[in-house]
Amino acid sequence: MGRSVRRVCTTLDIPDELMEEAQRLLGFKSKIHTVLVSLRESVRRHRVKEMMGLLGAIELDVDVPRSRRRPRTGQPRPRGRNA
Repeated sequence: MGRSVRRVCTTLDIPDELMEEAQRLLGFKSKIHTVLVSLRESVRRHRVKEMMGLLGAIELDVDVPRSRRRPRTGQPRPRGRNA
């Protein structure tokens, strides 16, 4: 089952030069793809900036070397078809 996406029909007054440059830089012929990718990228950058503001705000007590070790479970698994 797919995710339902609600779309909003909106009229925007975007300067031709700006749209053309964005289309050229992003490599899109379609204006809708240019606008969608630009909006998604803007939101992503904003979220990253917010996350970076949290750096150092949470203290974790993690034993990194220990967390990277995997427990050994029996014999190694055979590889290949006839193994």
